[in-house]
Amino acid sequence: MEAYSVFKDLAIIIVAAKVFAILARKCKAPQVVGEIVAGLLLGPSLLGLVQQSEFILQMAEIGVILLMFSAGLGTNLRELMKTGPIALLIATFGVGIPLIGGALLYMCFYGFMPWGSEDFYKAVFMGVILTATSVSITVESLKEMGKLKGKVGTTILSAAIIDDVIGIIVLTFVIGFKNPESNPGTVVMDTVLFFLFAIGVGFVCYIVFKWMDKRYPHTRRIPIMGLALCFAMAYIAEKYFGIADITGAYVAGLILCSIQDSDYIARKMDINSYMIFGPIFFVSIGLKTDIGDMNMSILLFAVCFVLVGLLTKIVGCGLMAKACRFNAADSLKIGVGMMTRGEVALIVAQKGLNVGLLNPVYFTAVILLIVFSSILTPIILKVLYSKDKMPQDPESALVS
Repeated sequence: MEAYSVFKDLAIIIVAAKVFAILARKCKAPQVVGEIVAGLLLGPSLLGLVQQSEFILQMAEIGVILLMFSAGLGTNLRELMKTGPIALLIATFGVGIPLIGGALLYMCFYGFMPWGSEDFYKAVFMGVILTATSVSITVESLKEMGKLKGKVGTTILSAAIIDDVIGIIVLTFVIGFKNPESNPGTVVMDTVLFFLFAIGVGFVCYIVFKWMDKRYPHTRRIPIMGLALCFAMAYIAEKYFGIADITGAYVAGLILCSIQDSDYIARKMDINSYMIFGPIFFVSIGLKTDIGDMNMSILLFAVCFVLVGLLTKIVGCGLMAKACRFNAADSLKIGVGMMTRGEVALIVAQKGLNVGLLNPVYFTAVILLIVFSSILTPIILKVLYSKDKMPQDPESALVS
């Protein structure tokens, strides 16, 4: 293929991604869903206008790294510490129950595998995909109803952040165990060593960036150095510790999330991600999704995957919220608020595809889960809050 051919592919991908993202937004669905649909339409399964290439794959990898870096930058560590114990307990059950549910679902369809086998880790990985929570839809819904600053809204937001951190750690372990040459002790040791390394390097980098932030506020050198840190941590994680590169990128974001210019860095990263790398990543998922191999068995699995994904979040987070002395109504709201999935689920699925833990045909199930959870969550939350006789917080009182 001639080098200039990639420009044609990029032009098609960017235009199609934007058009379908706008259509998805008008249909009240996440824009990423539209971008994935664009990939399905452009790929070999339908029109065949764009083919997978090494260039597209590498651009998509940069896209996922930037997305995880931005996710880390958007983490509020102070809020995380404030709501700490309760949010941690809810998030832990919000990861554990879906993880078990997803693994059992896969085994029910394809048989129970011996512990430690490659098929066993493929089953576990289906559960790992279900651990991620994306609360952007929930946050927007709570904001519209004036409930975001209440106890329930704050708990959902904090638990979702912790949820993603735990989910990434679980992903790191599963990918580490998948290597036939690895053993549990080595994987645990490498993971612990990486996070110890990240704490040490993170403290030094935080001091350096804080000094730069004070001396050169709102200058381009800060996001440029932040981006360098992101790529360096991604490389070090994968190369020297056998940890997923997205974990390194996420940790780089966490290191910088508390400096004064963290929002400024995030805005600069979002420009790159929004303009080119993000659309390429999400479209590439559609390009990889093989709907040609879909059959009734896979379709049935996808339906069950969606149901298990929704119910396990409600049950896991809701029961733990009840155990933490929330009333039944608020516990249900927390469970429903935590059931949305988005970019992190796609990123985890993409990583599974890269390491051989996921068949491309199952991307359809992941996409369906994102679509249904994004549509149902706002509707159910609105119904649940409409049953409240009294406003839950001052902001909702003003709105009403």
